[in-house]
Amino acid sequence: MSLWPRQVLRALRARLFGPAKELVGTDQFGNKYYRVPKHETRAGQIIPERRFVEAINRQPYQYEMGDFPTEWEAWIRKKRKDPPTIEEILRNENYREEMKQKIKDVSEKDELLQAKEYKEGLVAEPAHTHVKGHASAPYYGKKEPSPDPTSTASTFQPGSWMPPGSGDSHKK
Repeated sequence: MSLWPRQVLRALRARLFGPAKELVGTDQFGNKYYRVPKHETRAGQIIPERRFVEAINRQPYQYEMGDFPTEWEAWIRKKRKDPPTIEEILRNENYREEMKQKIKDVSEKDELLQAKEYKEGLVAEPAHTHVKGHASAPYYGKKEPSPDPTSTASTFQPGSWMPPGSGDSHKK
């Protein structure tokens, strides 16, 4: 069998259904990354390049952050032109682990310094307050709002209303 009929069938398939997906790479978890190149349909419509992943042992609704390496996520979202190499992914992962350790070390050192400053009285410890409501509420700090004063125009006298429970309820 000659190569010519395969090429004709491949060209016919590409013309009718668009180009086939191309395997671009695989990550350390076994996920496979594909692209379908930019192509023109029979009607003349230009279809842009499409990138996607076939996750290993996953349903589409089960994706979570961190399931795919950041570099591959960037490639799929077209934030980068070329797919990442396994060396690049491992180098970046090592860098992220180093940064996590440095952050942990600095945080522990800062906590010790802060405790020392509190103990020596150089810095006041933060006050722990309990907020009962919101400052913009008309009854800030109270359990319930007090009843609003009511009166009619003919009986109103300035300064005559006293809040409930104030003890002195004399009228002027």
